[in-house]
Amino acid sequence: MSASPLVLPPVRLLPAAELARLARAVPLLEHALRLVRWAGDGRPVDAMGELLEADLAAAATELGIDAEEGLGEAAQAWGVAVDTGLLALEIEEDAQEAASAGEPAGRAVRAQAYAAVAAGDPQDLLELWLAAAEYALADASEPDYEGLQDVLDDGDRSVLDEMDWDPEEEAEFLDTALANLYVLMAMDAAEPEPGAVPLPVLAASLVVPDEMEQPSDAVLEEVTAVMMRLDEQFRLLGPAGLLEYRPVDGALIAEDGEPELSEVGPDGLDPEEISRYGLVRLTPLGVYGLRERLIEAGAQAPVIGDLADGPAADLLAALIDYPDHAARAEAELWLTDRKPVEAATELLAAGRGDDASAPGRRLICQQTLALLGAEAEPALREVLDDPRLGGLARVWLTERGAADIPAPGADMVFWLTIDTLAAQLATDEDAELLGDLIRDLVARHDGFFDAAWRVDHPATADVLEAMGRLHPDRKIAKDARKAAFKARSREGTAG
Repeated sequence: MSASPLVLPPVRLLPAAELARLARAVPLLEHALRLVRWAGDGRPVDAMGELLEADLAAAATELGIDAEEGLGEAAQAWGVAVDTGLLALEIEEDAQEAASAGEPAGRAVRAQAYAAVAAGDPQDLLELWLAAAEYALADASEPDYEGLQDVLDDGDRSVLDEMDWDPEEEAEFLDTALANLYVLMAMDAAEPEPGAVPLPVLAASLVVPDEMEQPSDAVLEEVTAVMMRLDEQFRLLGPAGLLEYRPVDGALIAEDGEPELSEVGPDGLDPEEISRYGLVRLTPLGVYGLRERLIEAGAQAPVIGDLADGPAADLLAALIDYPDHAARAEAELWLTDRKPVEAATELLAAGRGDDASAPGRRLICQQTLALLGAEAEPALREVLDDPRLGGLARVWLTERGAADIPAPGADMVFWLTIDTLAAQLATDEDAELLGDLIRDLVARHDGFFDAAWRVDHPATADVLEAMGRLHPDRKIAKDARKAAFKARSREGTAG
């Protein structure tokens, strides 16, 4: 049986034309396009398709790069042009076999891909940028050959014995780090764009187990090592337009080559101090690119606005799992072109049901209805006598100061309470917040458990058991468990 696809939180995407404009300005791609124009009708290349030494220096000059220090950058831009199909290689087979490294074996000429990009279609340019980004990601997963050569030149060949480089593992590590960065940014409620993620936070997401509340010294050391590994790779990815990166402050590096992390944490350092350990964020173009790669890998990666034209049932089902800020944005887009009464009627109909997901749908229904004004009132009045929807309808009408609202019966009040708690228990990971809610609820209702176990709701017993776990008062917790037992017994009798 195949595994369920990874479902990611939704992101915002810029329009294709705006993304294409950003892609054209990316240094790596812009340099590659300039070299294609510079190559003209053909440039000599060696058997590997690389520029000859004199032409490589000329290419660096064309890009405005120092010919001494920028040969690697020029070579990378040339590699992108060839790898993405902007340039086509014309190398005779016999020449390829006979030519030595650095000797002419053919030429590179402008290819059809360049003509397509020059035509200005945004999608063509975005596909080209994606190919360039893949080249850069592969580059960032390669060993630092120049640094290695410097070490060898200094006579320290022991590094070869210690080097255990697995290119597939390194590429997977970088892919996972970028996927985690994508998720962390998607969960960020900052507007209009998510903020940067501290490098220690991203590194911890790759190392620290979810159930570990306080990382051990050994885990912190591993987080530090991952930070420095990411620091090196992210520095290389800047010209590709995938991310914006503020490197680790060199003043923090200890004598052993790694920063000390023992004091890093939300309570230990202020934001400015944390930023010295590195900050990274995906650019809008990077969000687009990472989403394309994740979809190709089989993930579900929604975009805010995907549900705007769909039915209310799809909206409520999806928004249960959305972060609060994304759920509100999606709901606002869904309401934009709908008449208030019609929208409210459809939302209320989609909120019905007794299945396990129904409480969550009704909670989202209530939150979406809260975005509507008084024009929707007729739809809410239509369901006042509905035992499942009448309670939330009364809340909505009361909040808007509507007149002549019939008082709810005790059964409806308790049913709405159980339904709301069931939704919160299913969707809210903040146990402390839920505990506060439960304590307040019990304090305001004498004899709550005597009435609650009788509520005809599928989740009554589960809710009461959860109240028993979360309430700090031992006597009240015991009362909740007793009520849960009675609810289970009632369910068995009814069955």
